[in-house]
Amino acid sequence: MTNDTAIVGPSRAVKLCGTEATDPPRRRLAAGRLTAELENGQLRYLSFGGIETLRGIAFLVRDENWGTYAAQVDELEVEESAESFVVSYRAVCADPRQRLVYEARISGSSNGSLTFDAVATPETDFITNRAGFVVLHPAGLAGQRLKVSHVDGRESDTRFPRVISPSQPVFDIRALSHEVASGLWATCRMEGDAFEMEDQRNWTDASYKTYVRPLALPWGYTLAKGSRHEQTVRLSFAGRLGGGSKEKGSDVRIRLGGNLATHMPDLGVAVPAEEAQAALAASETLRTLNPHFLVCNVDARDGRGLRELEAYRQVAEAVSARIVLEIIVPDERDAAVSLAPVAEAIRRARLRLESVVVSSAADLKSWQPGAKRPEKPTVEEICGAARAAFPGVNLGGGMLSTFTELNRKRPKGEPFDYVTHTTCSIVHAADDRSVMETLETLPAIIASTRAMIGDKAHRIGPSAIAARSNPYGKGLADNPRNERVCPTDRDPRQRGLFNAAWTLGYVAACALGGVEAVAIGAATGPLGFIYRHASYPQPYFDSIGGSLVYPAFHVMAGLARGRGHRLVEARVSQPGSAAALAWSDGDRTILWLANLTAEPLKVQIEGLGDRARRVSVIDAAVFEQTVRRPDALDALGRPLAGAELTLDSYAAVRID
Repeated sequence: MTNDTAIVGPSRAVKLCGTEATDPPRRRLAAGRLTAELENGQLRYLSFGGIETLRGIAFLVRDENWGTYAAQVDELEVEESAESFVVSYRAVCADPRQRLVYEARISGSSNGSLTFDAVATPETDFITNRAGFVVLHPAGLAGQRLKVSHVDGRESDTRFPRVISPSQPVFDIRALSHEVASGLWATCRMEGDAFEMEDQRNWTDASYKTYVRPLALPWGYTLAKGSRHEQTVRLSFAGRLGGGSKEKGSDVRIRLGGNLATHMPDLGVAVPAEEAQAALAASETLRTLNPHFLVCNVDARDGRGLRELEAYRQVAEAVSARIVLEIIVPDERDAAVSLAPVAEAIRRARLRLESVVVSSAADLKSWQPGAKRPEKPTVEEICGAARAAFPGVNLGGGMLSTFTELNRKRPKGEPFDYVTHTTCSIVHAADDRSVMETLETLPAIIASTRAMIGDKAHRIGPSAIAARSNPYGKGLADNPRNERVCPTDRDPRQRGLFNAAWTLGYVAACALGGVEAVAIGAATGPLGFIYRHASYPQPYFDSIGGSLVYPAFHVMAGLARGRGHRLVEARVSQPGSAAALAWSDGDRTILWLANLTAEPLKVQIEGLGDRARRVSVIDAAVFEQTVRRPDALDALGRPLAGAELTLDSYAAVRID
C-alpha cells in the first residue's frame, strides 16, 4: 500500500460489530397486552402485561454437528389488529448436501393465547440432531415453582433449578405452567412429539430450554425425503393480571455504595501455540495490555506446543507475566509416562510455571451425564503424575472446555489448588442480543461452581465470545463471510466495540462473584486483542495494517490496573442494559461502565461525590483513535461535568 492510497474509514457497523453483516430485522407484534418480537420466523420476548413470560419460541433445525441452520424465510405475511395478530411464512433449511422446508403459522390474541404451528417436509433425506420446536423460559425464573404435565398424562410439581442442573431437570413433557405474577399462571403446551428440558445456563444461555426429541434417542437421525412432521406450541393464561403494564424506564441508574469484601481478580490472556510467534512479535503492545498471566498450551498427543516453549518464556519475560500451562495427555496411557517428556522439555527451556492444568483428551469432548468415559488416565492418576512432574507448581483441576463439562464431571477438589473452566457465548445462538444475554448467567455459573468446590479457589478462562474448541461436534464452523456464526472461533465482534462492552460485563460478573483469576481471549489471532494479518477477513484493519489493537484492548488494559483493589458496590437499575464495576484506589473510586445495548443509553450516576473527575469514553466517535493507539485510554480523558452520561451503542467508560 503506497502512502498516497486513500484509506476509507470504517463503517458504523464495522466499528460496532466488526462486520457489515447485520442481525435479522425484528418486528414487534401486539394483541392487547400480549406482545412479542418476530425475528427471522422466531418469536422472542413474549410478554403479557409487560411481564416477560417466555424468552422465545422457535422452530430450529440443526445439522449432525449441532450447528443451527440459518433458515431462509420467504412468503412472510403479517396481519394485525388491536386484538390479534396472525403470521405465516415458509422457511428453507439447506446446505449443499440436504434440504428441508417448513410452513409456519403464528396467531396471538389479546387474552394472551398464542399458537405456533409448523409442518416440516424434507426435500432430500435429511440428517439432523434436532428438527423441531424449542421453547425458552427466562433464566430469571430460577427457583420458582413449575407444574408439569407429562406425555403419559401424569402431573407433577417441581421448580426451575436454582443451582445449574447438569442433566435434564424435566423429562417427557407435554405442558409446563409457571406463575407469571401473583395469581396469574402461564401454560405452554407442546404437541407433536415428546419434549424434555435442559438448563441452558450450562452453556451461558439465559434460559431454560424445552426441546423436541429426547437426547437418549440416537442422533444424528435421518428424516426421510417427503415425510411430514407436524408440531405445535400453545401458550395460554389462567387467573388475572392486576395493575398496569410493567414497562421499564429508558434511563439507567448506577448507585455507588460502600466497599465490598471481594477484590479485583488477576487478569490474563491466552497465548495458543499457533500464536506464540505472533504474540512475541507484538510483545511491546502486549506489555501495555499488562496481563498478569499468560495461558499457554502443550498437547502431549502430538507434541504441539513443545517447540513454542522458548517463545512462551520470552513473551512472559517481555511482559512480566506468570505462565499457566495447559497440558493434554492421551487417553488409555499412563499419565506419568505422558508428562515426563513435557516436564523435561520445560526444564530445558527454563520455563518457570505458576501453575499447570492437565486434562485427559477425553475431557475435551462433551459427555452426557452418566455416559461411560475412557477408564484411563483417572483424575487421581493425572493429579499424582502432575505433582511429581512439576513439584512446587500450583495444580489446577476441572476442564479446559466449558462449564457444562465441569458440571457433568464434577471436580474432586481435594487434589487441586484451584478449579477452572471456560465459557463460550455462541454455542446455541449468535445474534447480538443472545450473546450479550449470556452475561446474565455468569453469577449462576459462579455460584454453581462454588457449590461444587466449597472454599477451593475458582478461576475462569480463557473465555471469549467465540469458541476456542467445539466439544459438541467434529470441529469449529468456518466463517468465510465474516458473519455471526455458531460455533466458530472467528467471531467478527471480537474486533468491535461490542466486545469491549461484553468484556467489561464479563470481568465485572467474575470479580463480583469472587473469582480469583480470569483469562479473556488471547494476545493475537481470532480471539485476540492485538491485530495481526490473517487468512480471514478483518474489515478496516486489513486496509491499514501495522500495529493495531481492538477496542476491548483498552478495557482489559484499564481493568488490569485494578488488580487486588477492593471492589466498591455499584448497583445497576437495569442489569441487562448496562454493566458497572468499581474499585477503591486510596481515596479515589474508579468506576467502569458499559452500554450492553445497540441503542444510545442515558446513565445517571449516584454517589460520585463533589470531587473533580475525569472520564474516558471508548465509542464509535473515537474508534479510529483507539485502534491506532494502545495508550488511547488515558489520552481520551476529559473532565466530567455532572453525573449524567449518554452512552452510544456498546460504549465503555472509565470514570476516575
